[in-house]
Amino acid sequence: MRLTRAALALSAGTLAPALLLSAPSFAAAATPSPVTASAATAAGTESPYDSMSEDDLRIEILRILADESTGKGVRREAQEALDGTVEDLRHFLKTGRWIAQDEDNAFAIARILADPTIGKAVYREAQKALDGTAADRAAFLETGLRLAQAEDDRVAIARILARPGISAALRAAAGKALEGTPEEMRHFLEVGQYEVD
Repeated sequence: MRLTRAALALSAGTLAPALLLSAPSFAAAATPSPVTASAATAAGTESPYDSMSEDDLRIEILRILADESTGKGVRREAQEALDGTVEDLRHFLKTGRWIAQDEDNAFAIARILADPTIGKAVYREAQKALDGTAADRAAFLETGLRLAQAEDDRVAIARILARPGISAALRAAAGKALEGTPEEMRHFLEVGQYEVD
């Protein structure tokens, strides 16, 4: 059995990059959110994993492990599933992955909250997400953090504009940043304000 697993892991490890790179439409397909996955399971809808062979299930998990953005919780649970039975593999792909992903998301939000330099909006939204549901935590990390950071950046730029005696060039650059994207505001605060004469 161990020899079979080793051979399977070796062949899957060899094939995974080729499969990922040769099928960009599949590799780029949107991963179902935890809410969608849970709703489908709760509604009694058959999961695509129910009809997959053991080899296909293992390859699917190896694809998850090959993704650089996979967190420690998901990696841990994926490895446990790979060491287990076919039912363990299916359970991980159906629900275990999303539970572990939520654990990783909560940890990422806790790290954000531990940063003493975060602004009030980021703190407020991160705390709401941490106290909320798995979907709230995922939404915060996907879009909420960026929007809250933009709110904090607007306040920081407004404070720069409120300083007495700032130069006309700095005032113009700050005004332009306020009208820009969240990324432009962040760039102004981190770099642009120091480049203005």
